Amino acid sequence: MSAEPADLTGGTEARSLRERLVHAAFLLCAIVSVLTTVGIVGALLVDAVGFFTNYSLGRFLGGTNWSPGIHPVSFGVLPLVFGTIVVTITSAAVALPIGVLTAIYLSEYASDRVRTYLKPALEILAGVPTIVYGILALVYLTPFLKATLFPSISTFNVLSASLMVGIMIVPMVASISEDAMNAVPDSLRQAGYGLGATKFEVSTGIVVPAAISGIVSSFILALSRAIGETMIVVVAAGSNARLPSVRYDELLGLSIPYVHPADVFLEPAQPMTSAMVQLASSDITGGSLGYNALFAIGITLFVITLAMNVVSELIVRRYREEYQ
Repeated sequence: MSAEPADLTGGTEARSLRERLVHAAFLLCAIVSVLTTVGIVGALLVDAVGFFTNYSLGRFLGGTNWSPGIHPVSFGVLPLVFGTIVVTITSAAVALPIGVLTAIYLSEYASDRVRTYLKPALEILAGVPTIVYGILALVYLTPFLKATLFPSISTFNVLSASLMVGIMIVPMVASISEDAMNAVPDSLRQAGYGLGATKFEVSTGIVVPAAISGIVSSFILALSRAIGETMIVVVAAGSNARLPSVRYDELLGLSIPYVHPADVFLEPAQPMTSAMVQLASSDITGGSLGYNALFAIGITLFVITLAMNVVSELIVRRYREEYQ
């Protein structure tokens, strides 16, 4: 009597049903993510349109005075944009080189034992609450700068806030950049060594260019995080929305305008996120012009971040195609 042939199908119908359910669950998560984003943008737009109905877009984008609580009220967003840009650029000047150099060390130079301790330490640094960074900037960093380098620095100032924001985003740059460098095939490294290149030449001339798309992505994510940072700038930068005063210097009979760095970094400022916190915690009423200004700032911040992400995506696509 011949044996029955073994069933090797493994329950095709049941497996197909599970696959369809998993597909549906993943699709649902994607739809929820997209709808959440659309809902946030829609909520911002509704109240922002109400603001621009009563306050012109030109006065909002071109105004140099932000005083929502002092009559006559003024909602010029330029001082807030200036504060945000200064904090972002200064923090980037701190975080980007330190983060990339840290990533190069972890990927190319550090031993497995050192990496085992250093990588979790970076993750812990990334998990520190931002309010702690703000308090450290106010209580320790500013007094240190005042006692050593800048005796005229204000208690609330842009420099301390920017340095702390830069320290905060270093782990993000280092971690993502290191992952991008680890993804570079070892054959590229071995080819460099075979041609007589040193470890430094291989690291900077082969690994970093090959991983440039991931490194740029880390830059953009870190800058987006810096633009949206709230608690550090609220605690350390102050709440004085202002543009630095323009000075004039005589040169060859001409009056040359310039902005002194001390007026930018050693004085208080108010980025957009700080202004939103101040508005939200004030006694404004729903539907008022000040309340709607909260959403006008929000949509402006969203547009700036979106533009950065679009530019980064274009850069990443270009270099990814080059090094594939």
